[in-house]
Amino acid sequence: MEKLISAIIPAYNEEDTIKSCLETLERQSYSSIEIIVVDDGSSDSTRKIIEDFSSIKLLTQNHKGPGPARNLGASVAKGEILIFVDADMIFDKNFIRDLVKPISDGQTIGTFSKNEMVKNKDSIWSACWNINKNLPKDRMIAKNYPNEAPVFRAILKSEFEKVGGFDESGQYTDDWSLSKKLGKKSTAAVGAIYYHSNPQSLGEVWQQARWIGKNEFIAGNLLRKFKSLILYSLPVSFVIGLFKSIINFNFYFLFFKLIYNLAIFVSVGKSFGGEKKFK
Repeated sequence: MEKLISAIIPAYNEEDTIKSCLETLERQSYSSIEIIVVDDGSSDSTRKIIEDFSSIKLLTQNHKGPGPARNLGASVAKGEILIFVDADMIFDKNFIRDLVKPISDGQTIGTFSKNEMVKNKDSIWSACWNINKNLPKDRMIAKNYPNEAPVFRAILKSEFEKVGGFDESGQYTDDWSLSKKLGKKSTAAVGAIYYHSNPQSLGEVWQQARWIGKNEFIAGNLLRKFKSLILYSLPVSFVIGLFKSIINFNFYFLFFKLIYNLAIFVSVGKSFGGEKKFK
């Protein structure tokens, strides 16, 4: 008998993507699924789109960021296993079956998937995003990535509750907090193919990089802040951007790199004034 799975999705202004996300979750080969969406204070038509799905459990909160939204969803979840996905993802029909199998078989407390593919790989700026991460244009995680990771895509609810869920600071690395609290990493699930969008406009690149620039590894303490102000400065950005543009035969990348690094530079600078950490 299949274990009940609760799929939890934080959504903030996701009117362009939430419908396809929910449609692919509803078409899963694994049938015992509860889908919970937490609208994180959206100002667009996200909530209205979700309400058209009669089988979806919809919760709402004021805008607090994905960590608090995931915790709220988990607090009402009935499943033995929790799955955390994003509103701009779509899923292979066997994604949930493959993702939870190692957990259901008692091999691990939680899993992730290395088969996170780029949904918008033909976008110029999506390609630049992957050049920046030294990845092929169609993958978000390298094929040779280790078989353990600090991020849980699926986890036993009992283990999640044991440590009180995600941190609620709103940082880019909130989803790493379970691993820190548990002192354990997730295990790679075989298969579990899904697709996730990279930023596909310079505006989206700016917004995402601004959020990345608030994470603890870039702006977590004074030393890291000053180091980041040098690393993401205009002269360094230009040199790296020009070099990678040439070796990748992609001259859009120079513009990408200048925008991306400037956004992080701004986030680090504003962190001295205590700017909020969530999007």
